[in-house]
Amino acid sequence: MSLSVKDLSVSKQFYEKFGFTILGGSMEQNYLIMKNENALIGLFQGMFQGNILTFNPGWDENGKNIEQFNDIREIQEHLKTEGVDAGTEIDKKTTGLASMMITEPDGNMILIDQHR
Repeated sequence: MSLSVKDLSVSKQFYEKFGFTILGGSMEQNYLIMKNENALIGLFQGMFQGNILTFNPGWDENGKNIEQFNDIREIQEHLKTEGVDAGTEIDKKTTGLASMMITEPDGNMILIDQHR
């Protein structure tokens, strides 16, 4: 889950009370990725409006590469066959980094963001 926060410092302190610790990002970059066991949240100040459900193909819950995963282009093709509008199409001839934004039926945003 990627949360749009008003004050990164206040949000950091709040989630630390629930046992979350910093996994990535920095205060200077205006975002933190925080982890509590297998739960991950991203805190983002001034980067986007609203909250976003985020998936990162190719990474585990620690942000480490996993060997086998469905490439974002495969996910895109599957969603197309299911009739889901995945926005701007990712070129199937490319590899590696890519992302897509999808709006679900209630207007919530879903980000599929592949970093490798």
